[in-house]
Amino acid sequence: MALYVLSLGGSIVVPGSIDADYLTQFKKFINRRVSQGDRFILTVGGGKTARNYQAAAETVSGVDDEERDWLGIHATRLNAHLLRTIFKEQAHPIIAKDFDVSLPDFEEPILVGAGWKPGWSTDYIAVLLAERYQAQSVLNLSNIDYVYAEDPRENPNAQRFEKINWADFRQIVGSEWSPGLSAPFDPIASKRAEELDLTVVILNGKKMENMEAFFAEGNFQGTIIRNT
Repeated sequence: MALYVLSLGGSIVVPGSIDADYLTQFKKFINRRVSQGDRFILTVGGGKTARNYQAAAETVSGVDDEERDWLGIHATRLNAHLLRTIFKEQAHPIIAKDFDVSLPDFEEPILVGAGWKPGWSTDYIAVLLAERYQAQSVLNLSNIDYVYAEDPRENPNAQRFEKINWADFRQIVGSEWSPGLSAPFDPIASKRAEELDLTVVILNGKKMENMEAFFAEGNFQGTIIRNT
């Protein structure tokens, strides 16, 4: 029985409005894997919901980074509650969002996690949950196919990586977190993942056939980040 930690980018759940079509496909995929004996820990980012609230606060009165983070955290909790509702029959009833208290020894096939406190994204929560439940890897599902040396939207010829070590990856994403940062995997999460010797796989979460290929241990599009 395999345990997978999936960090869903908010951009694929709420790219503008909630993408119910994608969530329908995602639910079918997870349910199919659960029926085969797999278990999942799911975290989800704030997506457009977080950015809309942050932008509104900035427009009306200005907002500091801590409050930007709190708005993002509450957006992740709303999105996490949506996921827990979607998977109500399979998911643990309590969302993991407070790491100052004991986390559950859940028996259900699915545990949903959300933002905790300012200073990092839900990628870091995924890493903490992988540590707590002794998973060896984290799958980061976003709207990109690979990690690139530069933003491919600005440089179509940017080098892409199918494999990269943590030291080189952290040179790309830097070491500082700021609310709303767009990075394949957040810098604070990356530092902790390197320390824990975790493997992180970056996949385009909207390409379900590619996800199927990964889980079937076939050829897939994506980037594997590990220490060696």
